[in-house]
Amino acid sequence: MPTVLITGATSGLGRHVAFELVRSGHVVLAHGRDPERTRALVTELRAEGEAHAFVADLASTAQVRRLAEEVAAAHPRLDVLVNNAGVGAGARGSGREVSLDGHELRLAVNHLAPVVLTRALLPTLRANAPSRVVNVGSAGQEPLDFADPEFTRGYDGVSAYCRSKFALAAHTFTLAGELAGSGVSVNVLHPATYMDTAMVREAGVTPWSTVADGAAGVLALATRELGSGGYFDGTKPSRAHAAAYDPEVRARLEETTERLLGA
Repeated sequence: MPTVLITGATSGLGRHVAFELVRSGHVVLAHGRDPERTRALVTELRAEGEAHAFVADLASTAQVRRLAEEVAAAHPRLDVLVNNAGVGAGARGSGREVSLDGHELRLAVNHLAPVVLTRALLPTLRANAPSRVVNVGSAGQEPLDFADPEFTRGYDGVSAYCRSKFALAAHTFTLAGELAGSGVSVNVLHPATYMDTAMVREAGVTPWSTVADGAAGVLALATRELGSGGYFDGTKPSRAHAAAYDPEVRARLEETTERLLGA
């Protein structure tokens, strides 16, 4: 049975994807930040198939690395990683927040955490090739300001969210190039616009679509061979922000990411 790790599985899109995959015969490794909610989810999932709980706060790089170690040790047959967990733009008028490591929160959870988790799990994914990494991005993308990557000046929650999702998309393309020929595919998608999630409601936006609408693209990338280094709008191949394909921008992003992570 294929094994898939889904971050942010306790609500919204992640929860829906977890149930779809466990019902189709996947072993689901469900990640959540809250221990009780994560255990409760896994209890529900086990009524449908095999599932296991993993708890970590992705706002902590140390906890992200521990999560990778625990997954690799317990499930060396990992086939798919779905980097779904994310932090939205926040409530209107809310100010800048920082992660447990002191990084701007949206950049930390939406970009730095997937980078760290994916890289830590690459040996496991390589060993199980063909395997897949699915990054849940957004159509909302805004190039990072390399002079102020932590957004300390003129902070805006929507821009912070869009910058983090731009970074995730650009990193996806870089990583796909690094992994060419390895059997590990890496793709990024915009699942659906303004899904009915806590993230969207917190921002004061009336949902336009359902999590089921968004799940279709995630499930396709998680279960089918659709190439590598792609950006999808739902299930359809599309194009990310033009700057995400710029080699110079991508190189600067990688350097900035490594510096922020202290590598």
